[in-house]
Amino acid sequence: MYLLVAYLTFRLGRGADGGAALEYLNSGPGRAVLAAMAVGFAAYAAWRVIDSALDMEHRGKGAKALIVRISHAGSGLIHGWLGFKTAKLALGGASQGGSSEAAENGAATAMQWPGGDWLLLVAAGIVLFVAVVQLSHAVRRKFLRHLRGAARSKWWVNLAGIGGYAARGIIFAMAAWLLYRASIDRAPAEAGGLGDALTLMHSSLRVAVATGLALFGSYSLIEAWYRIIPDPQVKRRVQAAVNGD
Repeated sequence: MYLLVAYLTFRLGRGADGGAALEYLNSGPGRAVLAAMAVGFAAYAAWRVIDSALDMEHRGKGAKALIVRISHAGSGLIHGWLGFKTAKLALGGASQGGSSEAAENGAATAMQWPGGDWLLLVAAGIVLFVAVVQLSHAVRRKFLRHLRGAARSKWWVNLAGIGGYAARGIIFAMAAWLLYRASIDRAPAEAGGLGDALTLMHSSLRVAVATGLALFGSYSLIEAWYRIIPDPQVKRRVQAAVNGD
């Protein structure tokens, strides 16, 4: 997904989001790729939800661990929805828009509620916090703790992780700014997602961030190979949970 977004951003000279990336594949042989991506999204969603429910990475029950597990459950739900949308596209369904449209619709819904502008400010604060976390991962190279030792010392792994997380941090910071502006101006149309954030950037920054997104896509492939799975008894623990043991 990130590699596709980066490619389209370079090709079009403006921002693209996940919806545009999926729509790009929505014809001919591309639908086979969409089907594979749908399976991947579903598998990732299942992994995140199971990890959140059973604490597969042994984070414990403290407040910080609980926040991380809840965020992973949310990530699982989001990727499950992405898998559903991608499967519909692969089967010939119509596109339902991307993150930019979803952000605008969400902001418009929030503004209809009492105190909606304050809700958007809270959302902007949460997104900004996520941006800081992403940038912290890049600066402190915290992503390396999830990888087996053989990968941690490789320069290209470090480059992909640092560049990728830095780009994500910038994207989230820009998305937080858009939510802030939507709240202050009481204009839901000013909210935006990945595509809007990229489009509003100066061309040189957009190229740099798109390159970072390509690096994050590459890092994701690296992590798929070198990721540490702390609990190898996943099947046993899931079966025990199902049986109520």
